[in-house]
Amino acid sequence: MLQQSFIFLDRIGHASERRLWSSGISSWTDFQEKETIRGISLLKKGFLDRKIDAAKQARIERNAHFFGREFPFQESWRLYEEFKDDVVFLDIETADYYGYITVVGLYDGFETKMMIRGFNLDKEILEQELKKYKLIVTFNGASFDLPVIRRYFGNVIPNIPHIDLRGPCSRIGLVGGLKRIEGEIGIKRPDDLKYVYGDDAVWLWHKFQETQDMNYLDTLIRYNEEDIMNLKPLAEYVVPRLWKRTFLDAQKINHGFLHQEVR
Repeated sequence: MLQQSFIFLDRIGHASERRLWSSGISSWTDFQEKETIRGISLLKKGFLDRKIDAAKQARIERNAHFFGREFPFQESWRLYEEFKDDVVFLDIETADYYGYITVVGLYDGFETKMMIRGFNLDKEILEQELKKYKLIVTFNGASFDLPVIRRYFGNVIPNIPHIDLRGPCSRIGLVGGLKRIEGEIGIKRPDDLKYVYGDDAVWLWHKFQETQDMNYLDTLIRYNEEDIMNLKPLAEYVVPRLWKRTFLDAQKINHGFLHQEVR
């Protein structure tokens, strides 16, 4: 997927990328081996060849920073397969919608780490933990989770690619909140958490503050844990389907065929 993407190259947009694919240039190596490419001057091709060399080297070095800088944010989902072994799925809870952070949940695909206000939620610990990863995956994190973390903890988020799954979901017809989408694709939550939503997470925190009853905090933690753990199967559902959809769209535009929707 990564080595078939040209969207990071200078002045190569979606239409130009589709033209490359339809002309048989389906990988970085294909591009470099062509002496000439229609619509690209020799001078520009030399520049793009060198950019691909840099991308190849970055891939060998597992330099996620390079791809985070070069790939358009809306296309960062294409980096999932390359860096999924070094991913952190992240979600936060707050005291109010934009209130202080109560819980930061992190999931590496195998284990969860829960950071709780008043217990182990600490700026330096969070910063050191996030440095372990090469890719961040959230749902609606671009407009909520990451800006809130930056507001309260400053520059603790490393300069690595971020995939906000809300955008890729929408592009394959999955709209609405995380739980609605989970239900649509068959991801299930425990019965006692099935109808717990964001407003309830705020209420659970305040009830814990009022009563110091650990049952409220435990429910809040388990709710957040479900959020982060369910991001992995969601990413693994959405990313390959969006990649297929991207190629099908290219075929529709360039060959005029009507294909059955990929879902």
